[in-house]
Amino acid sequence: MLAMLCSVSSMAATNDTTKQRSNWIMEHDSVMMATRNTQDDTTRVVPTSLSLSVQEAQDYAVKQNRSLRNSSLAVQQAYAARWQTIAAMLPQVDASYSYSNYLGYSATMSTAMGDFNIDMPNQGALGITASVGINGQAIVGVLLQNLAIDMQRLSLEQSEDNLRASVKTSYISILVLQDVVKLLDSSLQNVNDIIEMTQRTVQFGVNEQTTADQIAIRANSLKNNIQSQKRSIQLATNSLKVLLDVPAETELTLTSSLDELLSGEEVMALLGEEFIKEHNLSYRQLEKNFEIAKMNVHMAGWAYGPTVGLAYNYTNQQYYGEGGMRMTPPNVVQVSIKLPLWSSGKRAAGVVEKKIALEQARNTLAETADQLNIQYQQLRFNLQNAYETYLTEQENIDVATRVFQSVSNKYRFGTNSNLELINASNDVISAQSSYVQAVLTLINAEVELDKFLK
Repeated sequence: MLAMLCSVSSMAATNDTTKQRSNWIMEHDSVMMATRNTQDDTTRVVPTSLSLSVQEAQDYAVKQNRSLRNSSLAVQQAYAARWQTIAAMLPQVDASYSYSNYLGYSATMSTAMGDFNIDMPNQGALGITASVGINGQAIVGVLLQNLAIDMQRLSLEQSEDNLRASVKTSYISILVLQDVVKLLDSSLQNVNDIIEMTQRTVQFGVNEQTTADQIAIRANSLKNNIQSQKRSIQLATNSLKVLLDVPAETELTLTSSLDELLSGEEVMALLGEEFIKEHNLSYRQLEKNFEIAKMNVHMAGWAYGPTVGLAYNYTNQQYYGEGGMRMTPPNVVQVSIKLPLWSSGKRAAGVVEKKIALEQARNTLAETADQLNIQYQQLRFNLQNAYETYLTEQENIDVATRVFQSVSNKYRFGTNSNLELINASNDVISAQSSYVQAVLTLINAEVELDKFLK
C-alpha cells in the first residue's frame, strides 16, 4: 500500500501540481476580473435605448445578467477550492521568533559534589519549519474537486440555456401581442365607422337605437381587449428588461420579425435532429454524479491508507548574556508514517455506505437513460402538434378577419344584420386569443426540445 501511495503521490506531484500551478495564475486572474466586474457593476453605463434582434438580445442577456454572472463566479470558486486542496499537499513553511526574559533567575543543579547555580540569561530563538504530508484521501479529494468544477460548468451551461430560452420567449411574446393589437385596432376602426353609419340611419328612422347600442357594446369590448393586450405587451417588455438587466426607463426596439422567428424550416430541422443522450445536460449531470459516487468509494477506501509526512526544522537560539545551555539542535529532519489500525468498524461501514450510494447512482443513471428516450419522443410530438395547431390558428385568424370585413361591408349596404356583425366580431376576438396561445405553445415546445437536444 505504501508503494502505491508513493506512486500516486509522484504522479500527482509531477503531472497535476505543475499543471495546476501554471493554470492557477490564469484562474486567479479570472477570479480577480470577475470580482472587479462585480465591483464596477454599479458604475457601468447602460444605454438609454437598445435595438436588438432576438440573437442580439440573447447575447446581451448572457453578458449582462447578474444571476448568470453569479453562476460564472461559482465556477471560479470551484477552481479556488481545488487549489486549496492541492496546496494542502504541497510544502508548508512557517517562521517563528520568541524572546524569553528570566528576570535574573538562576537554576540550581544538585550533584554529589554539591549544588551549582546556573545563570539563566535572556534568550531569543528563531525557528523555521518546512513540512509536507500526503495521503490517498487528499489525492482523491483533488479528483473530486475536478468533478465539482465540471458540475459547476454544467450548471452554468444550463443557466445560460434557460436564460436564452426565456429571452426568446419574452421577445416573441411581445411581437405576437403587437401584431394582435394592430389587428384589433383595424377591427375597432371598422366597427367605429359602422357605429357612425348606424347612428345616421337611426336619426332617419331606418334602424332602432338598440341596434346602434349593440354595436357600440361590441366596440367597447374591442377597446377593452386592446387595452388588455397593451398591458400584456408592457408586462412582457418589463420581463425582457429584467432578463437583459437594464433599467425600466430603457427604450427597447425589437428588430427581428415574427415571420423570421416562426420559421417552418427551423421547426422541421429541429424535428429531424437526432437525439444523443450524451449531449443532454441532465444526463451529463447524472454522469458526473455517478463519477463522484465512484470517487467517494475510493475516498472511503483510502481511510485504510497511510499518511506520509516529511518535516525539516531549523532553530537559531541566541543568549543575551553569559551562561545558558544550548540543548536544542539547530537542524532537525523528521520522517513519519501513520497507519490506521483499528476503528471498531467505522471505516468499513463508511466503505459500505459509499458503495450503496454508488449503486443508487448507477440505477438512477440507467433509469434516466431510458426515460430520456421517451421524453424525446414526447417533446417531438409536442412540437409537431404545436406547429400544426399554429398553422391552423394562423389560417383561422386570417379567415375570421376576412369574414368580419365582408360582413361589415354587407352591413353597410343593408344585406347583413347587426347580429351577424356582432358574431363576426366575436369570431375575430376568439381567433385572436387562440392564435396567441398557439404561438406561445409553439415557442415553448420549440425551446424545450432545443434545450433537451443540447
